[in-house]
Amino acid sequence: MLALVSLVLMAMLWGSTFFSMKAFVGQVPVPDMLAVRFVVAAAVVGVLARRHWRMPRRTLVQGVVIGTIYGVAQLVQTYGLARTPASVSGFITGLYVVVTPFLAAWLLRERIPEATWVAVVLATVGLGVLSIGSGSLAGSARLGEALTLVSAVLYAGHIIAVDRFSSPATALQLTNVELVVVALICLVAALPGGITPPHTGVQWTWMLYFAVIAGAIPIFLQIWAQSYVESTTAAVIMAGEPVWAATFAVLFGGEVVSWRMVIGGAAMVGAMVLVTVMPRLKPAARAATPAGLPDLRADRG
Repeated sequence: MLALVSLVLMAMLWGSTFFSMKAFVGQVPVPDMLAVRFVVAAAVVGVLARRHWRMPRRTLVQGVVIGTIYGVAQLVQTYGLARTPASVSGFITGLYVVVTPFLAAWLLRERIPEATWVAVVLATVGLGVLSIGSGSLAGSARLGEALTLVSAVLYAGHIIAVDRFSSPATALQLTNVELVVVALICLVAALPGGITPPHTGVQWTWMLYFAVIAGAIPIFLQIWAQSYVESTTAAVIMAGEPVWAATFAVLFGGEVVSWRMVIGGAAMVGAMVLVTVMPRLKPAARAATPAGLPDLRADRG
């Protein structure tokens, strides 16, 4: 139960960054912002979890793998966010829930169920609806949506990698390594033009929020929770991220609810539910816990 709640909290924290980060990247260059964000996150967690730096070489390699995937995804997504409305970016990013089964089929040789093909059609329709409207089809917007879609594929790969590598005993170790790797990737991306740090108190306040509350904590929550919850169950819970993104964008980011947001978002969320929940309803009904929750992977230790 705690693992499921952790994933819900993680989705909410990630979703809360879309509207605020969109305004932030207009003042601080994307790679600079990400470099400072993850250097701060790595430093904070590295100090607080300093007893967890000793680890087997295998764990170190696993942390480097998931950190590399996540670091590249962060760069691509944030570049896309600078060119795309926050709510649209949130929904397109959520396509990782649809992409995950395809990557699992390719990497793990799993058969793709018919429901997945229907989900792909729904997601494509949703993406098309979200792309229709004033200014949405401009070159910059198209580029932003394309970049965001690439980040969704990377996030799907990250989910699968975390699913394969995570365990309760190594969650903090993997978090330490992943944050350092992400910080290094972002630093390399930022160095050519020089690193411009936040220069006002408000910007530093937001940066601390991005780094710790919406950065380090969600990464740890995902790694720890996925050591108990299998990837498909985790994916459907994480699908709440774009819903939270749109909610925060409307409540605090000044965006207005539109028919495109409602219809397109509903189609994409429907695709996420179809590809992750529907195939599992019957098995879950037979093997559900007394609380009606999906089976957790307690055998992961």
